[in-house]
Amino acid sequence: MTTLPENERLRRWRLVLGNRGGEGTGVSLSDADQGMDQALEALYGGQGNEKGSSKRQAGLGGSAPNVARWLGDIRSYFPASVVQVMQKDAIERLDLHQLLLEPEMLEAVQPDVHLVATLITLKSAIPDTTRATARMVVQKVVDELMRRLANPTRQAMRGSLNRSTRNMRPRHHEIDWKRTILRNLKHYLPEHRTIIPETLIGYGHKRSALREVVLCVDQSGSMASSVVYSSIFAAVMASVPAVKTSMVVFDTAVVDLTDELQDPVELLFGTQLGGGTDINKALAYCQSLIRSPRDTILILISDLYEGGNREEMLKRVGGLVSAGAQVIALLALDDQGAPMYDHRNAEAFASMGIPTFACTPELFPELMAAAINRQDISQWAARNNITTASQVKDGG
Repeated sequence: MTTLPENERLRRWRLVLGNRGGEGTGVSLSDADQGMDQALEALYGGQGNEKGSSKRQAGLGGSAPNVARWLGDIRSYFPASVVQVMQKDAIERLDLHQLLLEPEMLEAVQPDVHLVATLITLKSAIPDTTRATARMVVQKVVDELMRRLANPTRQAMRGSLNRSTRNMRPRHHEIDWKRTILRNLKHYLPEHRTIIPETLIGYGHKRSALREVVLCVDQSGSMASSVVYSSIFAAVMASVPAVKTSMVVFDTAVVDLTDELQDPVELLFGTQLGGGTDINKALAYCQSLIRSPRDTILILISDLYEGGNREEMLKRVGGLVSAGAQVIALLALDDQGAPMYDHRNAEAFASMGIPTFACTPELFPELMAAAINRQDISQWAARNNITTASQVKDGG
């Protein structure tokens, strides 16, 4: 671990503590550091955090030009990952939701998943003059996520599908000769200049959909980032011909967005973040979509806070498992770390053999590949250092 020089350590403490708290460091800030300090003070100055005080007192004011200028400043001072955190904090701490409805504000902001989630939440309030700009912001984030996640997802799924279709007892016209020869090279007989094919590998029988995937996504406010990532992955999986993908979102109502999977932006605008939660009703609808349970992977993405009939929900999900469907419960699909979730329901799911854990977007393609191959998902999670609900229950 590298030890920072004393003056650099004090400089950082001065920026962390702010103007008043950092007086004891004795550090004089450069012009560039003063600009950084002012940007931090505007957001984290502290005046707006006290009960009963105005949220706008921290220095940004209530106008879009002031906020837009501040957004430009922080982008020049901090790396993109820090800018995203500060933007999210500004929206929440300074109540800037209304300003997001102004075009000049959206043009200044750095698009990210949290901003998209906020815009989707506000979509019914977005005026016509801002709607085109809002869609451009969402499109930019969607394009970036597709660039980052689409290829790993397709490659992982196609590789698993190829493995799952191999036929080890093929008829003569089904033999994959290239793969068969490679597998049997050790059985080459030099004296006869031939290979004895002890193991035959075939192409298998082609089917229009080898597996069916149903994404059942909780669109309550706490699941906002998960909804964004789920929409991207659903759109990507829908482009893999051997997988039939459906996407269902729910709060207290259930909406089937499968027909929108070819357009991720339209898909996102079809969600309605916020509201209550009725997991049982959503599972009932998903159950009606399933034609062949043993060929179906049902991914329930929810924090499991059930506002409907809990007993019926548990009975229904247990019935899906008993019928042979592969059910996986993701408590979150985002980069935020350990989520808040209903531990009692998570433990109940785990006791039915349903793998229940949070997953990052980077690991989701590998998770789907493991599910398609019918691997033990709990063992897969353990290999990836993911804590499951069953481990929490057992004190692991």
